[in-house]
Amino acid sequence: MDNLSDTLKKLKITAVDRTEDSLEGCLDCLLQALAQNNMETSEKMQGSGILQVFASLLTPQSSCTAKVANVIAEVAKNEFMRIPCVDAGLISPLVQLLNSKDQEVLLQTGRALGNICYDSHEGRSAVDQAGGAQIVIDHLRSLCSITDPANEKLLTVFCGMLMNYSNENDSLQAQLINMGVIPTLVKLLGIHCHNAALTEMCLVAFGNLAELESSKEQFASTNIAEELVKLFKKQIEHDKREMIFEVLAPLAENDAIKLQLVEAGLVECLLEIVQQKVDSDKEDDIAELKTASDLMVLLLLGDESMQKLFEGGKGNVFQRVLSWIPSNNHQLQLAGALAIANFARNDGNCIHMVDNGIVEKLMDLLDRHVEDGNVTVQHAALSALRNLAIPVVNKAKMLSAGVTETVLKFLKSEMPPVQFKLLGTLRMLIDAQAEAAEQLGRNVKLVERLVEWCEAKDHAGVMGESNRLLSALIRHSKSKDVIKAIVQSGGIKHLVTMATSEHVIMQNEALVALALIAALELGTAEKDLESAKLVQILHRLLADERSAPEIKYNSMVLICALMGSESLHKEVQDLAFLDVVSKLRSHENKSVAQQASLTEQRLTVES
Repeated sequence: MDNLSDTLKKLKITAVDRTEDSLEGCLDCLLQALAQNNMETSEKMQGSGILQVFASLLTPQSSCTAKVANVIAEVAKNEFMRIPCVDAGLISPLVQLLNSKDQEVLLQTGRALGNICYDSHEGRSAVDQAGGAQIVIDHLRSLCSITDPANEKLLTVFCGMLMNYSNENDSLQAQLINMGVIPTLVKLLGIHCHNAALTEMCLVAFGNLAELESSKEQFASTNIAEELVKLFKKQIEHDKREMIFEVLAPLAENDAIKLQLVEAGLVECLLEIVQQKVDSDKEDDIAELKTASDLMVLLLLGDESMQKLFEGGKGNVFQRVLSWIPSNNHQLQLAGALAIANFARNDGNCIHMVDNGIVEKLMDLLDRHVEDGNVTVQHAALSALRNLAIPVVNKAKMLSAGVTETVLKFLKSEMPPVQFKLLGTLRMLIDAQAEAAEQLGRNVKLVERLVEWCEAKDHAGVMGESNRLLSALIRHSKSKDVIKAIVQSGGIKHLVTMATSEHVIMQNEALVALALIAALELGTAEKDLESAKLVQILHRLLADERSAPEIKYNSMVLICALMGSESLHKEVQDLAFLDVVSKLRSHENKSVAQQASLTEQRLTVES
């Protein structure tokens, strides 16, 4: 270390004299000391004030410039040295050196800037101000096609520098994207895929940039999908494949890229991984199976990519995914059910799948998960059934297959995601199916559970779906027995509250159900309607200018229906409904205006 002190003193003198030989000797000494103990040497250098001297040594003319940059690169490996490097004014001369024609100078300068930027806001900011990124991107472009080892090493350093410069910094990543770094990196990957270090650097850079929404369009205009799939097929090691997965996942969120990945043959690679790893209990294999099957499901979220893989229900991919559902592997069961839910996004696919026995497979899967089952599998299978139940022609088929009985086994579930999908599935199944709606509506256990869930304030989705199913049971069954069951279970107040929902569709469903209650079982429901303050709510809905036309219309229909009850009739009279209703006679919506005239007549006659 005494020797180091002498070197530093000598370096300061030599820096002034500019005697290249002794300068080189001092720099060699420093590099040796840094190699032996980087941290201690760096501390000593910082204390000596030598960094300020380096700024003057970074000149393009000097033969020692590359060594000075190398020393800075080594020093900047220490976090505590990065800000001092910035403060010593080293960034601007380093960025100037990026214009050098000397490969070694470029290499060491790239290293120095990359290390100073690593996790350092100050370093990045200084490089940004000096315009370093654009020069590096220009180099990458011009050197892209040269495949000799020295050039590839330089390209790797430059990629690393850009990565350190922009890592986890959205605005700098956006800057690089605007400078056109993405097509350049994709080209690099294609040309240098044989070079492991450079390939790895490109992948990490892609991983960073792909998180940014603005990058997706640029990626979609390149052949990134083809390059990544080509690279993926060559990889045997788990770690390398994992790196590619980390890029594929964010990219596959873009629909155009999903289709490109499907066309590039990614799906076949994923299916192969699943086949290889399905029976393994090694941690890496289990992780890779999950990643591959999750990515498969993600590719099916794009309409075009999904339809391409469905191939009219005859596709190899579709058949393979089907075979996952009866497997004993929870991850594959989950991915299989999610994939079916994704395939079931248009009527044609849904009808084909129901006609080809998918429903039975999903019911068998759910039966395997009733007791202490896997919640994610339950949720996924119910999602698939809900989607399959949307086309009108499927409802009766699914009801006769016994879907409601299977779904009702999960009524005791305490998991909100499962509750939510269970409710949605039942609601889809009974849509315009009077018999099924009546059968379910007479099921006291179900109705009581619905009323309980209508109060699940912590789970807005479950609460909303419970209300909607209560209303649907009445609307589709039009059954007195169903209404009585709902009144006895205390469901009326929830339907009245639902009429004040912020969602017009829910308000409307509630008002139609309440009108049916008033028409069919007013005597039974009278007290509950009174205590829920229905009449006041209807007055408010009619007086509110923001209420949708259909809300006003159905509120008036309901008012007329309530006149059959003495106590509710009296409430209507007390609230001066005539004033509100007569104003609506001139409403721009014809149906509302007509209903206002009818309601006005009814109120006048009854008053």
